[in-house]
Amino acid sequence: MRQFSLASLSLLASCVSAQHIFNLSDVSWTVSNGVNATVPGKLPSHAHIDLLAAGVIEDPIYGFNEWNQFWVQRMNWTYTSGPIKGLKSQKGLTSWLVFEGLDTFCEIKLCNQTVGNTKNQFRKYTFDVSDILPKCSGDPVLSLNFGSASKIVLDIAQRSDLEFQGRVYMRKEESDFGWDWGPQFAPAGPWRPAYIVQKAKADPVYITNTAIDIFRQGQMPNLSPDQSKPFVFNASIDYIGTLPKNTQFHLKIVDSKGHTLKEASLAGISQSNGTITGNTVIGNNVNLWWPSGYGEQPLYTATLSLINSAFSKPATVTKRVGFRTIVLNLNAITAEDKAKGVAPGASWKFEINGHELYAKGSNFVPPDILWPRVNQTKIKETFELAVNSHFNMMRIWSSGAYLPDWAYDLADEMGLLLWSEFQFSVAYFPATSDFLEEYEAEVYYNARRVNHHPSLALWAGGNELEYLIYGWWLNPRDNPQLENYETIFQQHIAKCVYANTHSISYIPSSTYHGYTSLDFNSVSPQTSRYDYMESPDALYADTDFYNYDGTIAFQYSGYPVGRFADEFGFPSMPSVYSWQEAIPESEFYFDSSYVRHHNRHLSGGSDFFSSSAGGINQFTDSIKLWYPLPQLQDPVANFTAWTWTSQVFQADYYQAQIAFYRRGSGLSNRQMGALYWQFNDIWVGPTWSSTEHSLRQKVAYYAAKDIFNPVIVWPFYDEATDVLEVWVVSDLWHKVSGTASFKWVDWQGNALDVDPPVHVNPAHDGSFNVKFDVQPINATRLVTYPALSTFFACKNPTSNALLSISVEAGGYTHSTFFHPQSLRLNSIADPGLVMTKSLRGSKAQFKITATKGVAAWVWLDYPTTVRGYFDQNGFWLNKGESRTVTFSVWDDWSKGAWINDVVLRSIYDNVEKS
Repeated sequence: MRQFSLASLSLLASCVSAQHIFNLSDVSWTVSNGVNATVPGKLPSHAHIDLLAAGVIEDPIYGFNEWNQFWVQRMNWTYTSGPIKGLKSQKGLTSWLVFEGLDTFCEIKLCNQTVGNTKNQFRKYTFDVSDILPKCSGDPVLSLNFGSASKIVLDIAQRSDLEFQGRVYMRKEESDFGWDWGPQFAPAGPWRPAYIVQKAKADPVYITNTAIDIFRQGQMPNLSPDQSKPFVFNASIDYIGTLPKNTQFHLKIVDSKGHTLKEASLAGISQSNGTITGNTVIGNNVNLWWPSGYGEQPLYTATLSLINSAFSKPATVTKRVGFRTIVLNLNAITAEDKAKGVAPGASWKFEINGHELYAKGSNFVPPDILWPRVNQTKIKETFELAVNSHFNMMRIWSSGAYLPDWAYDLADEMGLLLWSEFQFSVAYFPATSDFLEEYEAEVYYNARRVNHHPSLALWAGGNELEYLIYGWWLNPRDNPQLENYETIFQQHIAKCVYANTHSISYIPSSTYHGYTSLDFNSVSPQTSRYDYMESPDALYADTDFYNYDGTIAFQYSGYPVGRFADEFGFPSMPSVYSWQEAIPESEFYFDSSYVRHHNRHLSGGSDFFSSSAGGINQFTDSIKLWYPLPQLQDPVANFTAWTWTSQVFQADYYQAQIAFYRRGSGLSNRQMGALYWQFNDIWVGPTWSSTEHSLRQKVAYYAAKDIFNPVIVWPFYDEATDVLEVWVVSDLWHKVSGTASFKWVDWQGNALDVDPPVHVNPAHDGSFNVKFDVQPINATRLVTYPALSTFFACKNPTSNALLSISVEAGGYTHSTFFHPQSLRLNSIADPGLVMTKSLRGSKAQFKITATKGVAAWVWLDYPTTVRGYFDQNGFWLNKGESRTVTFSVWDDWSKGAWINDVVLRSIYDNVEKS
């Protein structure tokens, strides 16, 4: 029922109440390249989808099919409708073609007469065809001729006034042409719905877009509002048709129980060509919307109506809205903050309803190579996994594509904030007049379209754009591309955002040193700081950090200090279950050409397979440094163990970095967010993701969930100085008090005779407790071992020593283990894992007990006959400790038999048992 409801809301937003609306998805289609392939088509679609359905091509992401199907992207594809029946052509009737999305270069013909040409995947297009339809012979036929984007863009790049070549010369998803985590297919087709709209004079106008802006009175973007001020509801409608004079703009807002919050005609009405705008004051008698983990997500239904006696009925549009303020605060550190120990510089933090928020989450990439295959179920499950992993934010990375309205609807319901970006990524983009015109139309449309969603957290001009200015030149002011960057992202796009919102902050780039001034009356509202910094660089910026040297992976001194971390990560293999769907089982080995083909990390250069091997070697080399090497006789079992261990390293690395960033909330840099790279996958291959293409979870998914607990305890060991510190970190909005418990044990679970830190009184078994307080969004150091090696006697070698740590505070618990040496060098013993299991409906429970010793990285794998997720996985167990794990089922094709195929393992199982 929820999916139907969300789809209805999106349809209402587009179709409103015009008299005749023909959904072109209901028309028969053919798609042809005019050479060797003509197959049935559909809308929305891509040529690859229709060719696959017709059996012309195989699964695009299987094996080498990406290369085998290169011919598809290099050809033109024409979608031709069957006769469109039921259209009217009487005098006085106006007709439009409305396209939600065309990918990308398309010539549109109706009854063989050219209607128009498009060149932007991210825009809605409307064409008046009132003069064409009456001239059609018989029922009209529509044709959409899509050119090969990869061929067309090369022609565009040959223009003498353009300096670079490639993806920047098209307004198309840039990752369609490959990235270091995905393939290149460059699909073409009508990727979103399309309609024919017909209207008589007495019919209302047809609404094409709606902008709703809910903000505190006096609020301006990027600035923290006065939370005592009432909410203002500003609404703007874009339409096609003619709006008569004296049209009333009416608003009705009801809550989830049907109670009316506000009903009134909007005031301050202004009209321009195809747009009407008005506003009203709502007041403070509303229930605030909060991100997940911080409160409820109350949503209201807002119905906007254009009423005029000339209309047979009003033109209406319905949106779901929420009341909240969300600000990215980049302002100078206040005197109050300095008094608390925050270093001078500028903030880089989100504020929700006036509260500082520690942002926890990851980065979202396109979930499929072909967007029309992405449905609400896939996004709902993706967001469900995120929220269940303690996320409050997801960064919608560019360059993918703008999410549809129903995806924001789902985020609104779940309390997941979406940092959203315009589709410009890590490149220099042309600033010629024709491109600027496209950018403005695209940004204006999308900024208005999604502004009403309470889950919308931020607009960023693009990905790593300022980073590119910094990274390639010693001084950004010497970069000849700086002028284009500022023209596009600090002037034109900023203008489009600020013209449409008081409620959403804007930054020109995901990596950003902030601004020295903010002037909304200026052509360039933000004067970017660049290198004008009175304090160290780290005290102004967010960080974007990758290190692929496994030897220093866990050296905390090498991690970046900043105000916010929006990208960091390390690739790992997908599970053997996903590999089964992508390559033959005979190719289950790391040097396989199939495996190398599906790896894109470091795969550039003239020798693709040699370069790809270098990328894969980065995590195999790391495995050799840190974990017992898989040495299993069965080749599939050994490949399984290697792929899984690559995920363990990734998980270990993610936890260490997230813990480091979270601890920064209590240090002078006041670090206020950690969004790891990346959450999901576009295909099956080695990537930075924590969930695979099917949404099967990697070890990193559960490791991130664990380290994103509201209250955590973590050991920070500096190998260079031999100092171990244990910290407790909280992102709660209130002070918490609790107790931390410590105990040194060996791998058999026996207590070790290790001296405690100074000022600690141990129990008879060497364990000890420390009481602590943690201030709101802060960190507290619990204990320090100033020279850790001196705490071990000869009878306690570090290879057989583990520090078990746990905390309990404010109703929250967390535990972890510290091992002074690499697990590769440890005397890992058989933990004697025992599992019992039960299944009841859509929930299965597994009780795992370590009967003989300490178990490291306990892991349960489920078969491909079921889909779902565990509430926890990839954990450690003390000897004698049990943990009950619950699995929530999404799909079960085995009628419950899947539970017998669940596999249990730990790091101990890497080595063949005699």
